[in-house]
Amino acid sequence: MAVMGANPSMFVGNKLPVEQVSWDDCQEFIAKLNKLTGKHFRLPTEAEWEYAARDAKPEKQYVFCGGNYMDDLGWYDENSEEKTHDVALRKPNALGLYDMSGNVSEWCHDWYEEKYYASSPSDNPQGPAEGTYRIRRGGSWNGFRSDCSVTARGYNPPTRRYKAIGLRLAL
Repeated sequence: MAVMGANPSMFVGNKLPVEQVSWDDCQEFIAKLNKLTGKHFRLPTEAEWEYAARDAKPEKQYVFCGGNYMDDLGWYDENSEEKTHDVALRKPNALGLYDMSGNVSEWCHDWYEEKYYASSPSDNPQGPAEGTYRIRRGGSWNGFRSDCSVTARGYNPPTRRYKAIGLRLAL
């Protein structure tokens, strides 16, 4: 509200995640936030998102961000009561990050390419240089449990707004 003057979310509350934002909307928000703060916020790359979801340990074998039991970690179609929930009501991962599995799916910086990681650099891949769709990760309140895993990938056109897609910033 302080940056944009309005909240586009279907579910509105002071502690609810923002949703119904397109990738393009996120870029507008980030530009305004950076101008206000003098900092350089951005969307994380897909690799950064997964690295954070895995507690900064790529070898971590948890199914979801912070563990293997989704009901302890986040909101999805079976436990959400068909709505988003205040952030930080479930357990965080070892880095103290909440809601990376469930609640709202989060836009990443990268373009989508199905087989990109088969031939990408193994150290901090930056995603394809171009594409039609942008990546989103983390699953959402109205998605299946499997969509909330740290390896599940979703994608949408960068202009797409949906009641289950939000954002997480990197600095």
